[in-house]
Amino acid sequence: MVARRHALRLRQTDLAALAGVSERFVRQLEAGKPSVRLDVLTKVLDTLGMELVLRLRTGEHP
Repeated sequence: MVARRHALRLRQTDLAALAGVSERFVRQLEAGKPSVRLDVLTKVLDTLGMELVLRLRTGEHP
């Protein structure tokens, strides 16, 4: 995510403003915050042109 933000030449402040989230949230997210709300994460990813993809782990069965 940080690499994508840098590629877009955005500062954390810019990303926060564009995504409609706090700068603190962006800092925590980039630092590896262990728990985030999915709707807020999606705002940031959308702003960066990224998406969250869920898939089954290979070799595992429920």
